[in-house]
Amino acid sequence: MIQTNAKQQEFPDNYTVIDIETTGLSCEKNEIIELSALKIRNNKVVDEFTSLVKPGGHINSFIRGLTGISDELVKDANDITKVLPDFISFIEDDTILGHNVKFDLRFIKHNLKKHFQKDFNNTAVDTLKVSRKYCTELTSHRLQVLAEYFNISTKGHHRALKDCEITNDVYQNIKQKKLKN
Repeated sequence: MIQTNAKQQEFPDNYTVIDIETTGLSCEKNEIIELSALKIRNNKVVDEFTSLVKPGGHINSFIRGLTGISDELVKDANDITKVLPDFISFIEDDTILGHNVKFDLRFIKHNLKKHFQKDFNNTAVDTLKVSRKYCTELTSHRLQVLAEYFNISTKGHHRALKDCEITNDVYQNIKQKKLKN
């Protein structure tokens, strides 16, 4: 049996970073409007997935202001039943990495069950939890705060692919900082 260091298990080298944008906070009342993912192998980005998703309803002004995603932008996008299978296929059985990843997974699991009667049980690493454990000097662990702490540009944040990139950069910074100790 090969012994692995606990830090190596906590900090995998191969994973898929995910992020979604939604019309609100409730997976039962609101909809996914963007799905993105970065496939990481040996700590390097090797592939990406990103797609807007056309919701059944309108995108409110708060979400438009936050994400820049409007009804006009998604009018020609596929709906969730077309986009989600491709997104899940891209992820495969990878470990998932995300910031406050429970939020994203709630929406993904809800939509998989609702539209396809399928479950999603990939292992997940939450950079929010990792940052709370290893960046105790910070009083806030919001993604933007962590990015600023590690001098990572947040230009374009609140779009799913950019948030995947920021999340991965934050994760890699925490990983390098803690694996050196």
